[in-house]
Formats: sequence, structure tokens, C-alpha cells
Amino acid sequence: MPRSLVSPSAPPDAPPDNGTLPDHGTLRTLLRRYERAGEPVSCETLTEGLLNRGYRLSTTRGRFFLKHHLDGDRDAISHQHEATRRLGEIGLPVAPPVPDADGNTVAVLGGRCYALHPWVEGRHRDGGELTAAQSRRLGALLGKVHTSLEQVMAGRAGVPAAERAAEGAPDAAADPTRTFALIEELLELVRRGRRGRPRDCFDELAEHRLIERRALLERYAHLRPPAAVIPARGWVHGDFHPLNLLYRDGEPAAIVDWDRLGVKPRAEEAVRAAVIFFLRPDGTLDLVKVRPYARAYRRAAGADAAELAAAVHRVWWERLNDFWMLRWRYQLGDHRADPGFPASAALSVWWTRAYDAVRDAFTD
Repeated sequence: MPRSLVSPSAPPDAPPDNGTLPDHGTLRTLLRRYERAGEPVSCETLTEGLLNRGYRLSTTRGRFFLKHHLDGDRDAISHQHEATRRLGEIGLPVAPPVPDADGNTVAVLGGRCYALHPWVEGRHRDGGELTAAQSRRLGALLGKVHTSLEQVMAGRAGVPAAERAAEGAPDAAADPTRTFALIEELLELVRRGRRGRPRDCFDELAEHRLIERRALLERYAHLRPPAAVIPARGWVHGDFHPLNLLYRDGEPAAIVDWDRLGVKPRAEEAVRAAVIFFLRPDGTLDLVKVRPYARAYRRAAGADAAELAAAVHRVWWERLNDFWMLRWRYQLGDHRADPGFPASAALSVWWTRAYDAVRDAFTD
């Protein structure tokens, strides 16, 4: 997987991707629920993405994207689908699911939750492929997502209780004491190997970065952001990064994967997205592109420089304490995120040294 397309916000306890391709009988049963879906012809697994299973499904009536939601929370999935439908009605580039003959958008078969979406032609682009003008339009798009969500979620009838409870809740920054304990645990796993496997270059890099990060945290622990309610909370996509945005003819064609739709500090999503889009292979950020992106976001979302500066600090601290890629590898035995580790780990060190330059790029 390309280094910049791995989401740093993936949970460390995400399950291994052990789903299986739906058999022909399952596909036929599924498609019969829809009035104009046709009969299955072929079904191919899509390899991009970490947390769900996606398939390119061809039928006698056309092509579709079939999504297997591994979390299986039907109410939450339906809620996401309704939000994307409303966003599409006001002009956002989305791909809402196809409703079945009864108007439902979630199909449960064999205990698994599926959703059928129209197939969107396009491809993913990371920040290295975007021009300055396209970077500016990307920031404006995310700002429009946030303001549009505020519009379509007004009233929020039927919102899951967990999301209602999240509104106004303080976002406690990572506790360095817990991070130090995790570093020691990971160092022990790295040094002793796993199931007798000999150490390799990844293990060497992991050990180096863990020791390096421990020293940085010891030096900067006093800069932990205080626990406080963030005023500019609002509805966010939750996982806005290159693998969840399809481009066609140089312009965004569809924002996909709304699984993490929720109420969060909006500016922090803007910073996280930029960190993923504009991360270079050497672990630095392309600040030349971050600047127009951030200016356009602030203008579209109505966010001021102080809000972005606070978000930069909190996301910097979050990344300094984050080891989800190593937790997947050494605690869960899941290597899917390994390709993203070198650049992601280098970023924390570079960002700490270039802190003022990064903050200025988001606030100028």
C-alpha cells in the first residue's frame, strides 16, 4: 500500500482482515432484494483499505461496489447511509447506497452486514499528485463537508446514543505515562522476536523509533494539551484521507467510507487529513501545498487561525504518542500497516523539530 494512503487514525484493536469472498449463492440472494440489480456475473476483492471488505461486483445490469461492514452495527450503518443521501441531495460528491425494494440500505446475510453502492469510476490521489490549486480545492471541499454536515444533521433524529453522548465531551489528550508503558511493552516484543522469527530491518527500525520517541516524550511531556471542551466541535467524516476520496478528470468524484461519521473537533480532522495527504516518503510534510489547503479550509469552514493552531498542537501530540502500526504488528500479528510505518514514524520526529513551520503553514 502506498505510504501516504494508510490512515493514522485506525484503531489499534481493529480485527485482522479475515473476511471471505461472498459465494455465488450469497450474491444471488443479496441481489434479489433489489429491483434492478440483475444477476451476479463476477465479484472481485478490492485490496485497498484496512477496516472493511470491498468488492467490485458485476451483474447483468451493470457494476456496483459491494461493501461488507465488519463492525456489523446495522443501526449505525443505516445512520451513515442516511447522512450521505442527504449530503448528495445538496451537491456533495458522495455515493449513497442503493436502497432495496423495501427501501432498506443494509442487507444482513449470514450475520454479515452488506451495502450495495453504485460503482464510481475514478482513482485515488495523494498529495504528491495534487497541484497547489487542487490542494486548495481539497481544503475547500473538506470545509464544505463540515458545514454541510452541520446542515443535514440538524435535529439528528435517530442518532445513535453514543454519538449524542460525544457532543460536548472533553477530548482528553494522550497520557504520556501510559505511552511510556506501551513503549516498554513494544520494545520487549521487538527485542525478543515473535514466534522465534529472526529480527529483520523492520524490527531494527521499530526499536530505533521507539527509543527515539521515548526521548522526545521525556523532553516534551510538559506540552501535553490540557483536557478541555473544544468549542468548534461538529459532525465530521471521521476518516478523510486519499483512500476515501475518488478523483475523476482531476476533480473529486466521490467521498466514500463514512463509517466514522461522528461529532469531533472539526479543525483536527482538517489537520489529520493534511498530514496524510501531504506526507512525503521521507516523513516530512509538503508545507507548500498545506498552506493553500489550510487557507481554503478555514475560509470554507469559517475557522480562524487560533482554532487551527490549537488543532495542530493536539494532532502533533496525538502523533507523538501514537503507535497503532506497531501494535498491529507486534500485539495482533497483523502486518497490513507495515508499509506506512517508516514515513509515519519519521514524521513525528520531523514535526517536532519543524513545529513552528507546520503551525504557520496551517495558520498563515
